[in-house]
Amino acid sequence: MMTPSKRSSVLVAGATGAIGRWLVPKLVDAGYRVVGLTRDPAKADSLLEAGAIPVIADVFDAERLTRIMMAARPDAVIHQLTDLPGNLDASRMQEGIVRNARIRAEGTRNLMAAARAAGVARVVAQSIAWAYAPGPGRFSETDALDVKAEGMRSVSVAGVVALEKSVLESGGVVLRYGQLWGEGTGADTPEGKDRPLHVDGAVSAAIMALEGGTAGVYNIADDDRVLDLSKAREILGWMPGLRGKVHSAYGGAEVAHG
Repeated sequence: MMTPSKRSSVLVAGATGAIGRWLVPKLVDAGYRVVGLTRDPAKADSLLEAGAIPVIADVFDAERLTRIMMAARPDAVIHQLTDLPGNLDASRMQEGIVRNARIRAEGTRNLMAAARAAGVARVVAQSIAWAYAPGPGRFSETDALDVKAEGMRSVSVAGVVALEKSVLESGGVVLRYGQLWGEGTGADTPEGKDRPLHVDGAVSAAIMALEGGTAGVYNIADDDRVLDLSKAREILGWMPGLRGKVHSAYGGAEVAHG
């Protein structure tokens, strides 16, 4: 188990996204040396202000990504990369779904390869909890994903399947987050979400998965009406309603551009 120490380093991929912007300062406050990966040079100053070491790279550039990982030699990697339009703009969502699926598949594959090359001991990655195949009752982590989906949903599910396969083959932890709400996520309330998750809860789950628990998949959401959360409770010690005070150095409402 990794414990917070200034000798422990964490590379956060997607460090300026909807979750990363809150996660980075929490890790810094906990005593971690944080390397914040972003593809946008304009966001480097914000990472510095949050106490992180900024590195600029596109996860589709596998060679550069590996060089950065080898130089940083982090003890752990937290994967919070997504590529959705700001404020979940419906008019741009279709193209965003395609980009997001690519970053989950190709981007994750590159990130895991770089982590293995650098001897990273622990990987935690963001997935989603609404890719399950239709079925009665609450969904547990062993239930099938919707691999028979059609249309744009099939694109999303294929990306999720690829992401989870890459992470699990690397011995990592997959957090199936519910639909985010809270500051900076594009949704101020959980209204209209059938399996909501406050961004604070997502941050708490990532830190708990970093510091303990076993490899595998975990459902993470605000309540257990739709999702079975017992595995996260029992193994990670996570539970709905975990908030904790979080501070963002980034501001704005851009949703998920890491």
